[in-house]
Amino acid sequence: MFCNHKLYIYFMRTKVILLLICLFILTSAFFLRTKESEKFKIYWNEKLIKGKANYLAEEPEVISSHERPNVIIILADDLGQTDISLYGGTKVSTPNIDAIGKNGVTFAEGYITSPVCSPSRAGLLTGRYQQRFGHEIQPSNRYLKSMIEYYGFKLLPRFRPLSPIKMKEVPEAEERLRQGLPPSEITIADVLKKYDYQTGIIGKWHLGAADFAKPCARGFDYQYGFYEAFTLYSPKSDTSVTDVPVKGDFMDKHQWNEAEGRTGNCAILRNCCERQEESKYLTDKLTDEAIAYIDRSKTKPFFLYLPYNAPHAPLQAQNKYYSQFKNIKDPVKRAYAAMIKNLDDEVGRLMNYLKENGLEENTIIFFLSDNGGAVYNGTTDNFPYRGGKLTNFEGGIRVPFMMQWKGKIQPGTTVSTPVISLDIFKTVANAVGITLPTDRDYDGIDLLALANHSINTERALCWRSEFSKGIRKGEWKMLMNEFDKTNVLYNLKTDVRETRNVFAEHPKVVEALQKEFNAWEKNMIQPLWPRVVNYVYKDSLGTSTFAF
Repeated sequence: MFCNHKLYIYFMRTKVILLLICLFILTSAFFLRTKESEKFKIYWNEKLIKGKANYLAEEPEVISSHERPNVIIILADDLGQTDISLYGGTKVSTPNIDAIGKNGVTFAEGYITSPVCSPSRAGLLTGRYQQRFGHEIQPSNRYLKSMIEYYGFKLLPRFRPLSPIKMKEVPEAEERLRQGLPPSEITIADVLKKYDYQTGIIGKWHLGAADFAKPCARGFDYQYGFYEAFTLYSPKSDTSVTDVPVKGDFMDKHQWNEAEGRTGNCAILRNCCERQEESKYLTDKLTDEAIAYIDRSKTKPFFLYLPYNAPHAPLQAQNKYYSQFKNIKDPVKRAYAAMIKNLDDEVGRLMNYLKENGLEENTIIFFLSDNGGAVYNGTTDNFPYRGGKLTNFEGGIRVPFMMQWKGKIQPGTTVSTPVISLDIFKTVANAVGITLPTDRDYDGIDLLALANHSINTERALCWRSEFSKGIRKGEWKMLMNEFDKTNVLYNLKTDVRETRNVFAEHPKVVEALQKEFNAWEKNMIQPLWPRVVNYVYKDSLGTSTFAF
């Protein structure tokens, strides 16, 4: 009896303690929760919005049809430069992608404006550094809900290499929906549509899903694809596809969970409203859609923006390609190689269609990637470059970059002058004869003139993601990291791997680059929305933090 009484007291005490712990957690969660704040309200440039409306409403100059080439931009997703055989890649042979450079020009040092998807695409489609209009940070519809969530995210190893931002206040739900390409910006589709082009996007958008940001509101007559950063290539039930989740990678797990069922912004849509229940492997389906779109549009000049999502995670490879890489033992790297090979074949199918239908001669074709390969998930290493996606090292911002225009560029041309994705806008505008608006600055140069040696330029290229900053001019590249409080200078001519910091040895170079970067930064604005996490990159040379 006495023992039962003691046992009863013990259990009651345990219950009380557990109850108190639960109350403490709930109380802490209440008082430590993040609060939605008006201070993150997004303000757009009304003057530029008005200027855009006036420009698009003006009658364009009359240009005869034979002077207007078709334009195709093929954008790969998370594809490193050296994943392509033309750039020395040995794991996958990519003859069809290589052929674009061999039939035209290969840019040996091609760059993108950001090492992460959405800001990179904003710069590409507008021809302007995205920092000019605040699209500097990856949009996010999810912020930490409490300090408890923050500390859990911060301390648990499973979330690394991401490091959350400590925020007591977060954007309001309505403002999170407004994170997207600002309505002040004129896209390449806007200007081509003004000049009576058919305009289509087929693939990944990732520039916002609010009505003002959807591609159908940004100059595109036709859309097929999805709004999010990722989606499934094929339903998980598809037995012709091998699914390869990356064990231990939080971002990969998140992507599989979010893409499940292809709902929300991961849904496949046609014309920004009609949801498609698609069973065909997506890389192949996007090519089908591209060919069908061109077939419908070829009676007049057309612009096709074809942003494939390959080889971005989640990793899903068709068995017929996965079986070709039995020599690669790591299933992650094997799936990645298979997806690149699949992409190359689909690019080849599109190019064959153009040739067979007499469209190749009068079509400008660009091929590039939105950023470097993602080293954090083990798919690639971007060798010989350091780092990868999310970093400002060469592996994150140097990408495959090619251009073809039969009869206008000497086949097999190679340009060693550094170029950047912003140049595509100016190149197309000049080729078509477009007069650009004068109420805003454009940042590109004419790649056709560069390829044909009619211009010679040495300019500074700049990068900024809040505290992660960088500038490249000539052989010199300087990175300034205000979070880590580090400054590094590399000579890319002798040290493309970025292993030796010569900052202290070249004070005059540092001074000149800093002065040029400061002048560039004065013309930029602050990000329109706050970041959620930082990315902590580690290798044998040290640890670096980058804004994401």
